[in-house]
Amino acid sequence: TPGTKQSESSDYEPSLPVTEKSNPLTRDIDRASPSGIVGMLEACDAQMFQRETGTNYQRLFDDQVVTTLTEVAKRVELILKDPQDSLVVLSGCGTSGRLAFFISRFNEALKQLNRTLVYSYIIAGGDRALLSSQEAPEDDPELGMLSLQKVCEGKKRVLFIGVSCGLSAPFVAGQLDFCLQHPEVYTPVLLGFNPTHQARDEPIPGCTFTFRSVAQRLQELAQRRKAFLINPAVGPEAISGSSRMKGGSATKIVLEVVFLLYINKGIAASKKTSCLLHSGILQHMREYERAVEMTYQHREGIAALVENEGGVCYLGWGPMAFLGLMDASECNPTFGAGERKKRWRGFIRGGYKDLNNNEGPLSSLGPDFCIAHEDFLHQVLPSLTDRDTVLLIYTQSDDLHEVVNLGRKVREKTSNIHAVHHRTDSVEALLNKLCIFDTFWQWELSTKLVLNAVSTGAHILKGKIYRNHMIDLQVTNSKLYRRAARLLQKLSGQAETECEGALLKAIYRADKLTEEITSCDITAHTQVARSAKKVVPLALVSLLTAHCVVALAPSVCECVRARGNGPCDYKALWVLNRTIQVSATSTSTISSNACAV
Repeated sequence: TPGTKQSESSDYEPSLPVTEKSNPLTRDIDRASPSGIVGMLEACDAQMFQRETGTNYQRLFDDQVVTTLTEVAKRVELILKDPQDSLVVLSGCGTSGRLAFFISRFNEALKQLNRTLVYSYIIAGGDRALLSSQEAPEDDPELGMLSLQKVCEGKKRVLFIGVSCGLSAPFVAGQLDFCLQHPEVYTPVLLGFNPTHQARDEPIPGCTFTFRSVAQRLQELAQRRKAFLINPAVGPEAISGSSRMKGGSATKIVLEVVFLLYINKGIAASKKTSCLLHSGILQHMREYERAVEMTYQHREGIAALVENEGGVCYLGWGPMAFLGLMDASECNPTFGAGERKKRWRGFIRGGYKDLNNNEGPLSSLGPDFCIAHEDFLHQVLPSLTDRDTVLLIYTQSDDLHEVVNLGRKVREKTSNIHAVHHRTDSVEALLNKLCIFDTFWQWELSTKLVLNAVSTGAHILKGKIYRNHMIDLQVTNSKLYRRAARLLQKLSGQAETECEGALLKAIYRADKLTEEITSCDITAHTQVARSAKKVVPLALVSLLTAHCVVALAPSVCECVRARGNGPCDYKALWVLNRTIQVSATSTSTISSNACAV
């Protein structure tokens, strides 16, 4: 239990995979001040780089992990040296898929070197998933396989990198299984952050394999360098299961340290020994570690951005802008932040022209897919109030005159305008394009950390987090369904069958479960849940009202006491929890309108 030595040990919650554990460092994050929240996030992000001994987990700096990265780097080299009919494909679901798209921008670096473009991406749900939650395709292994076939049509050599932070996504498992069936073309790489024995082992409908069985086959082939498994543990997420945070950051770090080896000055890997490649990867990882440390030196500036009451808009320039688009897209499924007046939106200067995604403009899908600065000016700016927050994201190389002009227009509507910007004061760096190029990737990581802290902290203060759990997550695929059931068990103390029953009643808005409901599989339940709101809070209050037998935090207990034996009203939980959170947070005013990192 929290507060005991067990909660600090590596065996805390031993039945759960590392990526699903609750982090002991953040168990009281829902009661922390903005500065306290940022401090806890800093401690969690530092766990990515821990040099830990005496555990069963591989760590990021472990020799075996770095050696595997070196071997993958050599496969990248082979494709770069002979790119004809060759491809490097990055694939994932949700945040992992968005990062697959983002990292495939290494093609831009190849353009600068006059090299053939070899990087491609796949995201479950297609390009609309770059900007909105598309959780259902994550459960479809056949869709994953078909999308891989389409991207690789006509290719004779493919390095496939499937990213699944929890080693759990059937979409990616289907792709990896397809690669294993065609070793003459595909070299599969699996990237995730659980040990193999913690990979998801539930049967996948219509398949003879599970994710774990696929991971085990990869592990066996890795001994002969026919496949690769990269799965260092980076510690539990600050918000339990929220792999958009450390999982996303570690994904970015791992893949970029491999690809950067062949960008710097265009040096071919053939000129480097394995020892030099190994040391190069370590050097890049240390630079990323330093970037994390430097980011959190601005803790108070980040904390000042956390407190906001209305909607939040990220206005970005260049590649940094996509990090704003990505962070905003994740708020609704993670925190249930879909309320129109409190929605998080991201915008990029030139819209889809700057985004340069495979499917092109998606504006016809609705207002949420209108992402240019012009769209912000026409659709959002007229209705902004002082309750809304705007965050500008840019670097010194962007058009600062344009940044200032847009900032002035925003300030006419709201005083809550802030900035995350990057600059270099080094004359040597200004004269050395390579130095700026290297630094750019670290700027991106720094920006991601800041935006994750801002959106996470803001939703904590709004009562969207209980202890360090996403209490209002959407139950839109099998992974999230299982996570919701486990969360209800943990917070209510009730049996698994009771909790799943309460979850189903909340999904179907039913007082009693009919045979028609109980005979359906999880896929059917999650299809219904996509249109249901506040599923987990409703189920939790239902359980606590009927069985108030466990001592929990005041927000839940007071809610139960307030309701007595009356009907369950999940809104009471949120209203009361928000009141408690506001009284517990710092009342200091924001002293700066900029956070320079």
